[in-house]
Amino acid sequence: MTEPLWTPDPQQAADTQLDVFRREVADAHSLLLADSTALHEWSVTNVGPFWDEVFDRWVVGDRQPGPTLVRGAGMEHSSFYPDAQICYAENLLTGAERAGISGEANAVTFVREDDVRRTLTWDELNDSAYAFAGFLLSQGVGPGDRVAAWLPNTPEVLVAMLGTSLVGAVFTSTSPDFGVAGVLDRFGQVSPTVLVGTDGYVYAGKSQPRLERLAEVVAGLGDLRATVVVGELDSTPDLRGLPGAVNWSDALKQGAPSKPSAPARSPMGAPGFILYSSGTTGAPKCIVHNGGGLALKHAVEQRLQSDIKPGDVVFYFTTCGWMMWNWLMSALACGASLVLYDGSPFHPKPERLWDLVDELDITFFGTSAKYLDASRKSNLTPKQTHRLDTLRTIASTGSPLVDEGFEYVYRAIKSDLHLASISGGTDICGCFVGGDPTRPVFRGEIQGPVLGMAVDVRDESGASLKSSPGARGELVCTEPFPSMPVEFWDDADGKRYHRAYFDRFSGVWAHGDFASWTSHGGLVIHGRSDATLNAGGVRIGTAEIYRQVERLPEVVEALAVGQEWDDDTRIVLFVKLASGASLDEELVNTIRTTLRENCSPRHVPARIVAVADLPRTRSNKLAELAVADVIHGREVRNKEALANPESLDYFKEVPGLAT
Repeated sequence: MTEPLWTPDPQQAADTQLDVFRREVADAHSLLLADSTALHEWSVTNVGPFWDEVFDRWVVGDRQPGPTLVRGAGMEHSSFYPDAQICYAENLLTGAERAGISGEANAVTFVREDDVRRTLTWDELNDSAYAFAGFLLSQGVGPGDRVAAWLPNTPEVLVAMLGTSLVGAVFTSTSPDFGVAGVLDRFGQVSPTVLVGTDGYVYAGKSQPRLERLAEVVAGLGDLRATVVVGELDSTPDLRGLPGAVNWSDALKQGAPSKPSAPARSPMGAPGFILYSSGTTGAPKCIVHNGGGLALKHAVEQRLQSDIKPGDVVFYFTTCGWMMWNWLMSALACGASLVLYDGSPFHPKPERLWDLVDELDITFFGTSAKYLDASRKSNLTPKQTHRLDTLRTIASTGSPLVDEGFEYVYRAIKSDLHLASISGGTDICGCFVGGDPTRPVFRGEIQGPVLGMAVDVRDESGASLKSSPGARGELVCTEPFPSMPVEFWDDADGKRYHRAYFDRFSGVWAHGDFASWTSHGGLVIHGRSDATLNAGGVRIGTAEIYRQVERLPEVVEALAVGQEWDDDTRIVLFVKLASGASLDEELVNTIRTTLRENCSPRHVPARIVAVADLPRTRSNKLAELAVADVIHGREVRNKEALANPESLDYFKEVPGLAT
């Protein structure tokens, strides 16, 4: 059996919030719950009592006597706490007070890549959020209205979200690296009442002005009551091109006298947030979430699975166009303070983010698997150059973390910490599987299902593969959970929502991930099942190929697609090479041998092609379907969803690839 990379000290494990919760639940319900695995089993076979335990401990709201879970015809028609009223912002803004932390303590520290910094204390955060809520009330904004933010990852976007929640309205956001068409593809579907935009942002040493594009967005939305502009490049941006627009600081001054006297609590079924799918195969889906559902779900993931405690300093490298931004904001409810970073994670030097860990005493460091892989391939060794003495947890998501990524963290960053590889999605604004601070971490494995998530892996016939470690199938969830979407926007009959998750297996959420159980009760995610290759009738997850190929020092990154060829499907592998490397016969043979020996002959690509760059979505995920469209001569839909659409040109020029 593989030896663990890390095992928590017994006392350390016993002191975690997860283990304290386990013991308290066992006592309260007269149960024998030997460990977190037993606790998880109880949480998914006693759905109502489990979520009641979470609500009563950590969620601020009005929970009237009544049912916890109302089961409908299958998961998609089930609902939680129909008689409860919750304000998401209230849960975040009272995090310090409930934890006994002074209002004068820092709640938010913002750092831009060029070291521009701003901070907000808890008192200042509350004052600003209520002032923005007052501004919204002055514009007639109330429950059901949408407020949209096109902003960098700054304190202002957090304040805008909190203020929107305080008046019971619906918040939606995306990052300013989206072009006008990409913004209108998203916000245009939901018709916001108020837009908060920026004059620009900074990335990789360059200022990116956005006022002209903001004017185009405003013109494209049409029926806005107000436009507010945050001056990120200039504290007093020139708004002559935006008639009627108001500066952020003026909006807060205007709103302060009108601020609400109390948060607007909403029913659990009321829309609170709209998030967007990546949109690489058409217009993005507008996924509507309820703030109360997120408060419950994130309490489990942050307090129990991540052991985030009052006074912790929590960082996640994200933009406000990715669901991990919403997840990060929720850490305020734990009484933790946030570090918001905007810009390139490698500017002005590769160690930039690790410098912040030491400077700001970060305890929880969240990032993408690609960031860790890039750091590994750049030979960064933070344990030799930084103290990192406050760092307890590293979380990784966005794509599967390869085996070498696990080893790199413990070898080059810190040997004694909890590495939590987590996986979920925008669809649930949370995780299906994730970390467990009481259990060992094994190379290449996610530790297990998140509490309250009845996760399994099923084969084509719908049979469970839990007793067959290593067997690959579809990741599913068989019981309802509070952060299921309220609905898809403009989907009155629910057909699109049903097709997205419930068509595959009747009454069961099929997430679209290709996964397998491990012998330790953990899971491995093999990539998106809609990107699964079917070569010669054998289903292959693309992440299996990447895991092997990206171990080679010559390969920076890889992307595989299935190409229709001679009445079958062949695998074509595209590789982005390290500086100085060339795709010669020796490297081609090395790649094929590596895949044949470590995976199977079926994994060996029919063609291997070197390209200068690989297309990615703005949330840093490989755009495999866009490449498949190009090589099949199909039109690529919604290029605005791509961070680097120009990279698709490389695939058009590959000789002998056209079908």
